[in-house]
Amino acid sequence: MSSLSRELVFLILQFLDEEKFKETVHRLEQESGFFFNMKHFEDQVQAGEWDEVERYLCGFTKVEDNRYSMKIFFEIRKQKYLEALDRQDRARAVEILVKDLKVFSSFNEELFKEITQLLSLDNFRQNEQLSKYGDTKSARNIMLIELKKLIEANPLFRDKLAFPAFKSSRLRTLINQSLNWQHQLCKNPRPNPDIKTLFMDHSCTPTANGSRPPPTNSPLVGPIPKAGAFPPIGAHGPFQPVVSPSPGAIAGWMSSTNPSLPHPAVPAAPPGMQPSSAAAFLKHPRTPTGVTGIDYQSADSEHLMKRIRTGQADEVSFSGVMHNSNVYSQDDLPRAVVRTLSQGSNVMSMDFHPQQQTILLVGTNVGDISLWEVGSRERLVHRPFKVWDIQTASTPLQTALVNDAAISVNRCVWAPDGLMLGVAFSKHIVQIYNYNPTGELRQHLEIDAHVGGVNDIAFAHPNKQLCIVTCGDDRVIKVWDAVAGRRQYTFEGHEAPVYSVCPHYKENIQFIFSTAIDGKIKAWLYDCLGSRVDYDAPGLWCTMMLYSADGTRLFSCGTSKDGESHLVEWNESEGAIKRTYSGFRKRCLDVVQFDTTRNRFLAAGDEFQIKFWDMDNTNVLAAVDADGGLPASPRLRFNKEGSLLAVTTNDSGIKILANNDGLRLIRMLEGRAMEKNRGTSEPINSKPLMVNAIGAIVNVPNAVVPSLERPDRIQPVVSISNLGTMENSRLVDVKPRISDDIDKIKSWKFSDVADPSQMKALRLPDSTTAGKIVRLIYTNNGLALLALASNAVHKLWKWQRNERNPSGKASAYVAPQLWQPPNGTLMTNDVNDNKPAEESIACIALSKNDSYVMSASGGKVSLFNMMTFKVMTTFVSPPPAATFLAFHPQDNNIIAIGMEDSTILIYNVRVDEVKTKLKGHQNRITGLAFSQILNVLVSSGADTQLCVWSIDGWEKKKTRFIQAPAGRQPPMVGETKVQFHNDHTHLLVAHESQVAVYDCKLECLRSWSPKDALAAPISSAIYSCDGLLVYASFCDGAVGVFDADTLRLRCRVAPTAYIPSFSLSGNPSYPLVIAAHPSEPNQIALGMTDGSVHVVEPSDVELKWGGAPPLENGPSNSSNPSPSGQASEHPSRCKESKLEVSEVRGVLQVIASTGKFWQDWDKLKSMLSFQLKQVLLEYPEEEMTSEQQIASLGETYPELVKRLDEALHNFTEGPPFTLQRLCEILLDAKRIYPNLSKLALALEKNLLVTSMLTASTDPYPQSTVQNSVEPDKAIEEAKIHSDSVAQNGVEPMVSGDRDEVMSEVVQADIDNDMTIAMEAFEDIVGSSDANSVQTPVWDANAKGRKCASWTDR
Repeated sequence: MSSLSRELVFLILQFLDEEKFKETVHRLEQESGFFFNMKHFEDQVQAGEWDEVERYLCGFTKVEDNRYSMKIFFEIRKQKYLEALDRQDRARAVEILVKDLKVFSSFNEELFKEITQLLSLDNFRQNEQLSKYGDTKSARNIMLIELKKLIEANPLFRDKLAFPAFKSSRLRTLINQSLNWQHQLCKNPRPNPDIKTLFMDHSCTPTANGSRPPPTNSPLVGPIPKAGAFPPIGAHGPFQPVVSPSPGAIAGWMSSTNPSLPHPAVPAAPPGMQPSSAAAFLKHPRTPTGVTGIDYQSADSEHLMKRIRTGQADEVSFSGVMHNSNVYSQDDLPRAVVRTLSQGSNVMSMDFHPQQQTILLVGTNVGDISLWEVGSRERLVHRPFKVWDIQTASTPLQTALVNDAAISVNRCVWAPDGLMLGVAFSKHIVQIYNYNPTGELRQHLEIDAHVGGVNDIAFAHPNKQLCIVTCGDDRVIKVWDAVAGRRQYTFEGHEAPVYSVCPHYKENIQFIFSTAIDGKIKAWLYDCLGSRVDYDAPGLWCTMMLYSADGTRLFSCGTSKDGESHLVEWNESEGAIKRTYSGFRKRCLDVVQFDTTRNRFLAAGDEFQIKFWDMDNTNVLAAVDADGGLPASPRLRFNKEGSLLAVTTNDSGIKILANNDGLRLIRMLEGRAMEKNRGTSEPINSKPLMVNAIGAIVNVPNAVVPSLERPDRIQPVVSISNLGTMENSRLVDVKPRISDDIDKIKSWKFSDVADPSQMKALRLPDSTTAGKIVRLIYTNNGLALLALASNAVHKLWKWQRNERNPSGKASAYVAPQLWQPPNGTLMTNDVNDNKPAEESIACIALSKNDSYVMSASGGKVSLFNMMTFKVMTTFVSPPPAATFLAFHPQDNNIIAIGMEDSTILIYNVRVDEVKTKLKGHQNRITGLAFSQILNVLVSSGADTQLCVWSIDGWEKKKTRFIQAPAGRQPPMVGETKVQFHNDHTHLLVAHESQVAVYDCKLECLRSWSPKDALAAPISSAIYSCDGLLVYASFCDGAVGVFDADTLRLRCRVAPTAYIPSFSLSGNPSYPLVIAAHPSEPNQIALGMTDGSVHVVEPSDVELKWGGAPPLENGPSNSSNPSPSGQASEHPSRCKESKLEVSEVRGVLQVIASTGKFWQDWDKLKSMLSFQLKQVLLEYPEEEMTSEQQIASLGETYPELVKRLDEALHNFTEGPPFTLQRLCEILLDAKRIYPNLSKLALALEKNLLVTSMLTASTDPYPQSTVQNSVEPDKAIEEAKIHSDSVAQNGVEPMVSGDRDEVMSEVVQADIDNDMTIAMEAFEDIVGSSDANSVQTPVWDANAKGRKCASWTDR
């Protein structure tokens, strides 16, 4: 049930209580489970109404829910039993014993026997423990004290013991508000309307002569003049005074959607509360024309409304936020022309840099973008339109460019931090540039975003991640990851092309307003579930929305098809127009553009002028013509401080207007330029002089959009690109540059690794009893590998840190040790006596700091300490058995447990309770995956079904069966595994018949089925750590390496490559499970059916799996040929160095962590050169043509490699002082800099220095891995060396880690060799809820689940 529905229940409870419907109140409390009335419960207990007591309790908990609930029910039934014995009603006592108390015998049989023996006593007080039992009344009072403690400690009653605080008669108040609102909308409002029913919307009947009565004031309505108000109605007296909504809230928008349109995110109201139809909202610019009744939204939107509401007033007021009196003067308006810039083409969009107040971004009608330094009148950057990568462009885009090459900028905008800018074009695409404060632009992303024109672009921060919001002619709003360009959200619901978007936030709640050319306004939360708003904008055509700089006031400006312009302020809380600004000409020739500044002024281009308004005054404050030369509706843009205003001109230019502050800013820049000219003979034309802004950056991109013609509204499909008023002659003066190889299709040939010499493979040492490896996982730090065998025994291999392996990470080049604690303990799971472990389904999950592992092999789930291998606790006894485990991403105390009976338990380890049970599958659970971005849990089962569950309320959101591949008939069965990509929006699904990638809506984006060289069933699949590859193992022993984006096969690894004695005869072993290294994307581990584990990675020659597509002019001898036809300078070709990848990375990791180096500089230089070239090979530019490389990098790829390598080799005496940062970048370049141009710039900055480091004289860091015979010494060393490895390959924990704090516990385990009790585990793990209640004293020393003792009385 949504939060609004929950609040409605509280309102009804208040109403029923005020109306004295006592029995109904308590019945609703019980059935809803929202409020536990402790007073009612006490009254029932003291009256001995035991059946009613249990009935009321059952609305909130059941006996088996947790230990607290069990104790509560036990105490009540025990008291009922004792009272029956006290009355000598033995028949009733026996009935209670058999029906009510028998259930507790399975938990404490001795206690039940003791209870039964009381029947044999003449007076149960003869029992020593009950000797102090008094009369019935005192016993009930004593029991009540105990029950209240248990209820308060029970997590199931959390937040249910206090009734929310709100004003009395709140429901009546809301109804009165609705009636007054309906009365406002009456065409013929009467002074004293007669209300006779609430079942229909109110409407005043016309007066006899049809005239509108004069407005009157009413005490019910408050200070706002209204046409009339309602008198007291009903038998219960007048309604409460109308309460105005809180200022600045979006709640009214969210709760007053148009009922005529479907919104999948909005569940229907309960029967009897359905809103009736109302007139379309906002048909008149100043007076709203309709509103619907109560509507109940999803939890997200209601959370938004609760967070935004800040208080309630006592009277009706639509004034919204109260602002200070006018402390500004007209001198604050930028009205003096200080600069004139000649752009050369019609300017379509402008935006000032958010920090550098004089940097202006400009987009034109021919697709150009420019950066101007308005102080010096210098154009810093000019970029004509060009499709960066035509090969990846969609067919519709290519067709559109071929048919008509003319393209315009619809919108250009800076990111809030000013380090990125986005450009939306009139055909399909957006381009994102990275901006260097020195004035340099670098290509970052090109996204084929929409079908047709992209009409607006903005930046937003949902989930604290920078994203790009776009809208287009295809009637869709899309949200893109600003780093990788992946689509994250899609919002559908508009019935016309979307004209503009306005992302915003209230506190930490993010949302988007959008407008379409049919005049519809919609609002969206980031859940892809539908709009929360559906209203008509004034003018019913092209409208933009903007917030004031402080984010508290919302404005819109639009023009109708008839040329009527409307500039209005909105009351968000009511979804109503608060203020309409006057002063526009009657027939505008174009769509009026506007902007806001200083939280005080509005400006719009109209009548060949710029008109200004004070936000609190509807009349025009001032108008300027900027010395003439402006178009009828000029485009305009303020800088952040409001000191400068850019305005477009008729002659394809821009005028810069300034106020006094702006004049000082311009003069200061001029003065600095003159001083610099006096100090040097060189003119200032390469680098701009920057002035930082003062004040915070507000994430409110101001919309500036192209001029539009008036399309015919009747046409079902309208393209905004067809609405432009720009001159056709100007549209065609620049053609997009399309590379000659637009139609070239390169063939792809995967590599086949069949010989051990082609790769590096290591079989891990193992002297234990063989059993097939059923689960395999790397530790999160990559230092160890954990396997679970079918015989329920765990195996842990750890790599030592030494000169050959300085990093200590898992590697196929260095053999690890099979690690065990000094006492030789094995980590062995509990097994089911009725089912052999080999036939059971095993599962395993590792805490994020590698301190604990949870595991099961058909028996109880065991929690192991990874340092001591000791069992800390066990839980969830079979049947059914656990089949899959997954830690909650935000709380290590919460785990999702997939069960053999197809259910999923959400289990709190700390309090030892099942929070909820999820049902939706028809067969056992085989996979679980959490997504923090989507806030969901995805489950998969042996029924091949995928289910999506919301983490917030654990409701099922969507379900789908995986698609059967060609030649295979549904329904399918079999183990189905799921894993989220690094972006947490794409899902990898693995089944014996296929590997597939699904999106957040469970739509299959691409799939691959066994065929040709890989025809055997798939046994396991997993993403590489960087998300670029998918590894899959097969039941014939082969391994496939696929490209993650396309699922195209890059490489096939034959079993003969890593199993030298492999034979097809007999029963050859094959990988049953595959694991990917957490930081080395090309390393995998294979768990085999013969019990062995192999670590596999490419050879130091190949460096990565699979080669690039072959060239058009023939094959190349290089495994990674250069697309330009030149020989690729592959780092592996440096034969004289004979470097191993693991050695190089190990040395660099030590330098990155210590900032020191010990090696000979020439040798270290060759290592750096080796790693540099290897890193550069990982970027797609290496496989592009020369033309594409120049377009992307400004030079060819070989030229870039050569330039950076030469810069490194220029250091002859020693390394640069930036060596540590250089190593950090080279070790994790792809994550830090996804774009090669950005990486090249960073490397260049770190290599173009002059200072050098000297070699360290400190001893080279040695391994401090524990020797099995000296555990105490190893632990002491681990404390001394912060970079050393812990006992099992686990690095020391970071302070403040949410998982666990366990240093003292580890020491106690080693020294005392004692088992940690569950209570100790609770203290170690810690709760994510600071208010959680510890286990009460009565259960602290109990064995198993003993419920009580007889000493309570």
